[in-house]
Amino acid sequence: MNIKTLIGIGVAALLLFYGVSVNNGLVNKQETVNQRWAQVENQYQRRADLVPNLVNTVKGAADFEKSTLTQVIEARSKASSIQVSANDLNNPQKLQQFQQAQKQLSGALSRLLVTVEKYPELKANANFRDLQNQLEGTENRIATERQRFNEAVQTYNTEIRLFPGNLFASILGFEKKAYFEADEGAEEAPEVNFDQ
Repeated sequence: MNIKTLIGIGVAALLLFYGVSVNNGLVNKQETVNQRWAQVENQYQRRADLVPNLVNTVKGAADFEKSTLTQVIEARSKASSIQVSANDLNNPQKLQQFQQAQKQLSGALSRLLVTVEKYPELKANANFRDLQNQLEGTENRIATERQRFNEAVQTYNTEIRLFPGNLFASILGFEKKAYFEADEGAEEAPEVNFDQ
């Protein structure tokens, strides 16, 4: 064997080891994104699981607006029917569809809680207050998990776009992941008017 052959074999071996290392790093980051998404779904599922108990507690108020309860039940059903798998994280439309359904459920729950303000006996109900506190805590956990998911997506997307990782990413089929985006209008502060 001559020196050129040995150098060629050495370079090929180094490239192979480097490629394996880059692949393993990308797989690790991809799995982190998938795990973070699972936590987002976990918190949304927790919220969906609280809704029936909340609705049943509110139903106890005899003259409570039934249309508000119906909206919450329908929004929960729709939000629960849309599932986003790890493979769907490459599909911004699928993720947006999921976000829209969750936004509708959030809106329906907000309307429910605003409507409850008209019913002092319901607000005094310990079970209702407990469920309301759990719901508020879950909303906070959802926000935290969405932030962690977006951080993992940012790390992954940066890795597959930087040289030389981008070369290996395109060869190995690693695709950009979609971010969980803020609701439309979230960049503007809500208007608060106490004069009404």
